[in-house]
Amino acid sequence: MADLKALIKQGEGISVEFKECRRTLNRDVYKTVCAFLNRHGGDLLLGVSDAGAVTGVDPDCVGQIKRDFVTAINNPQKISPACYLSVDEVRINGETVLHIFVPESSQVHRCNERIFDRNEDGDLDITDHTRMVSDLYHRKQATYSENKIYPYATLEHLRKDLIAKCRKIAGLQREDHPWPAMDDLDLLKSAQLYQTDPETGKSGVTLAGILLLGKDDVILTAVPHHRTDLILRKINLDRYDDRDLVCTNLIESYERIMAFVAKHLSDPFYLEGDMRISIRDAIFREVASNILIHREYMNAFPAKLIIERGQVRTENSNKPHGFGLINPETFSPFPKNPVIARFFREIGRADELGSGVRRLMKYGKAYGGSDPELIEGDVFKIIVKYPDFDIRDDQGRQAGPESGVLVEVQVTPTVTPTVTPTVTPTVRALLEWLHKAGESGSTEIRKAFGLKDRVHVHKSYLQPALQSGYIEMTIPDKPNSRLQKYRLTDAGKRLLESAQK
Repeated sequence: MADLKALIKQGEGISVEFKECRRTLNRDVYKTVCAFLNRHGGDLLLGVSDAGAVTGVDPDCVGQIKRDFVTAINNPQKISPACYLSVDEVRINGETVLHIFVPESSQVHRCNERIFDRNEDGDLDITDHTRMVSDLYHRKQATYSENKIYPYATLEHLRKDLIAKCRKIAGLQREDHPWPAMDDLDLLKSAQLYQTDPETGKSGVTLAGILLLGKDDVILTAVPHHRTDLILRKINLDRYDDRDLVCTNLIESYERIMAFVAKHLSDPFYLEGDMRISIRDAIFREVASNILIHREYMNAFPAKLIIERGQVRTENSNKPHGFGLINPETFSPFPKNPVIARFFREIGRADELGSGVRRLMKYGKAYGGSDPELIEGDVFKIIVKYPDFDIRDDQGRQAGPESGVLVEVQVTPTVTPTVTPTVTPTVRALLEWLHKAGESGSTEIRKAFGLKDRVHVHKSYLQPALQSGYIEMTIPDKPNSRLQKYRLTDAGKRLLESAQK
């Protein structure tokens, strides 16, 4: 709220606009949205007069105004290409004000078939000013490399099977999706993957189109340095334990990133309400799409996803709009490759701008015990923690490369299931032992069952019992502690009691 008050005090300018909109939307609201999209973005405040007085929006009309606005900007007859914007409702001086953050777009937008640009005096209709329109297109293409047109690139340079796959997925995502009724070229034009250069008149597939749907040799012709390096580095810290070098289209790159994560990170039991969800996939769906969507592809810096002990770290080249650690509570999302981002949303591989980050923060803390870190700079970095459970010997020494032992157990905060999971004989035996013995360490448990293999104890006894919520750690904040012990939870006690009845 303090930031909005500062904006109001600052007054209207090239990136700030006020509209009263007491009971209905002003007609020129959409011109301002179009102008912001075409220029550098900006903040639109509804319920504030031109002079900066907070007049407020009628509370009875807030819902309808928000619905009308969202419907209109998603209608290509009003704003073309259509865009997605959210409306935030805030209270200032006792009045309701609607705040709309409009990011700069990589496309040239029209409002009612007219092109508007922004200057200090407001919204300027430049449709009939050929030079200004040409400059606008040139600026967009220079700023957003995804819009670079390759006149030599035609449908023959793209993978038709991949276009068909994306068409089918989009249709499954939304019954009324227009892509299933389009041929390949119309689909590309609809997604802004096939454009015409206003200066030369030449048409072709854009860099975004080549990256998303191109054949591998065409991709490497356009961007020879294109690759995403997936690395597992836990034991051999000088090299790697596993690696996948991905040099293909972004659709299949996403799938290979998710497959690599699934191969090396387990998916702990997690309930949201009464439904189990894949917390791992929820986190790394956002991480994977972020690596691919928000990369500056003209930069030769290779993107990386590195799974290390206790954390996953990603790096990709970036055109920064700030520097340092991002605060998810106050950051303003900025689309780095809006065309690629929109295509990913159409096929369900990414969320709307900003919502994916909120999901990442929400599930990331539950997964690894601390908030993920997003660091803006010339190289954009994401760090996601995950619980890395070290196996130690009887003297508390960590098992490592010299012993040939590497065991990883994923642990989440205890969640009492609403549906009782299948209880294996080994887990039941462990619960009965803990019921009699009380708190016990892994070494005590191994000796009690006459077992020598530490890996077997953790995989067959401790891990499933922890994930089912039947036991818990005595030192949950330090899962690797040599003093770590395990004890029954209330859910484990209830399970044993029900078995005795």
